[in-house]
Amino acid sequence: MTPHRKNGLDQLKSIARQAMIERGLQPDFSPAALVELNTLTQPARESGPEIQDLRGLLWASIDNDDSRDLDQLSVAEGAADGATRILVAVADVDSLVKRGSALDEHARNNTTSVYTAAEIFPMLPERLSTDLTSLGQEQERLSIVIEMTISAAGTIVDSQIYRSRVVNRAKLAYRSVAAWLEGKGPAPEPLASVSGLDANLRLQDRVAQTLKQVRHARGSLSLQTVEPRAVVSDGVLTDLQTEAKNRAEELIEEFMIAANGVVARYFEHKGVPSIRRILRTPERWERIVTLAAHRGGHLPATADARALNTFLTLQRDADPVGFPDLSLSVIKLLGAGEYALEVPGKPIQGHFGLAVRDYTHSTAPNRRFPDVIGQRMLKAALAGTALPYSESDLQALAAHCTDQEGNAAKVERQVSKSAAAQLLAPRIGQRFEAIVTGASDKGTWVRTLQPPAEGRVIRGFEGLDVGDRLHVQLIHTDVARGFIDFARA
Repeated sequence: MTPHRKNGLDQLKSIARQAMIERGLQPDFSPAALVELNTLTQPARESGPEIQDLRGLLWASIDNDDSRDLDQLSVAEGAADGATRILVAVADVDSLVKRGSALDEHARNNTTSVYTAAEIFPMLPERLSTDLTSLGQEQERLSIVIEMTISAAGTIVDSQIYRSRVVNRAKLAYRSVAAWLEGKGPAPEPLASVSGLDANLRLQDRVAQTLKQVRHARGSLSLQTVEPRAVVSDGVLTDLQTEAKNRAEELIEEFMIAANGVVARYFEHKGVPSIRRILRTPERWERIVTLAAHRGGHLPATADARALNTFLTLQRDADPVGFPDLSLSVIKLLGAGEYALEVPGKPIQGHFGLAVRDYTHSTAPNRRFPDVIGQRMLKAALAGTALPYSESDLQALAAHCTDQEGNAAKVERQVSKSAAAQLLAPRIGQRFEAIVTGASDKGTWVRTLQPPAEGRVIRGFEGLDVGDRLHVQLIHTDVARGFIDFARA
């Protein structure tokens, strides 16, 4: 390994840490938090009639290949009339991370784990998030279980929420499970070694695909963006790669959306205030209408998620290469999701992108602080004890979590741009196939197809428009600022 390449990753780490600080995010845990961490030496242990023993079920996790902060498990059971019970177990983080503790204060400040190409800044220390509060394979853990009875038609006809002890029987990864589900690969070893798990996962997959069909028929938006993932080998950045969403990821996505809806409705039924995850009806709908018209589509004058999704589906089939850039344009016009206080009995703003009225974040407490807040409220509601947060507390926390989520996204984007600039720096003068992703008075932007990197066309941009294919020549990079400059070839 040459010193230059080694220093490159160090440069990205420095950029990431500085970006964290500039955005009000703490890259390191405080001394007080580390002292607390040293007192936590084993997973939480609780017992009582309110905690069910579900350790014997065929629980399994499916996540990224390298993920160790496992937040949820799932399992399926047959039910009457062709229905299926889907159980989602969520890690009980609150049992070890107490409200007001130094560890909790760090999580409350950052509100999310920040994933950059150079370094991961976990919301909770790795001893917790990847061990003591993670639903690791063959480890007994406390959890919150969201149980849903789903009809053959894909509707939730009954649900329950309760505390439980669980054991993850198999730690699985998206790519290998998807290949197996699609008949393109063998059963992954952890799956094959657990009797009955293969049939259980196929049942889960069938239910998830039915949920997906129902959701999209309702108007949930089919969007696809290019999100390059840094490939690091032996401490060196070697490539940027993208991966399309696969069938195993869809399985988890559908169950999490359904479970989060169940939790939101439980809070409303119990008269408990909560933090909802919302995406408002877009204020810039007329721009989306114009965008669709430029591509030969027609949308109604009033915001309509179902009509928009029909247009997007047609565009994806007609132009799969350009669809991620259309998706990104639509996402920008839709606006950002946010966290908001929900008070039972008052009007509720739903999630336009998912086409649902009831939605919260509750299934990733190792990675997101809103989920920890919801978990504490949920445990209090289940036990009938005093609520840990008032409405004013929740209102302030919702705004703070929205702000910090935005800051975390800016850090991740900044480091991603710097990583792309660093990867391309030795290739000055080379030509790349590209697609125009932006064209306005502010400049013309393209994304190279391989590696997937975005930069500005500073020479020869006249006459270019979004969606045009062309070849560009790399003429300059600036790693510190994440700039990549091209000329039209």
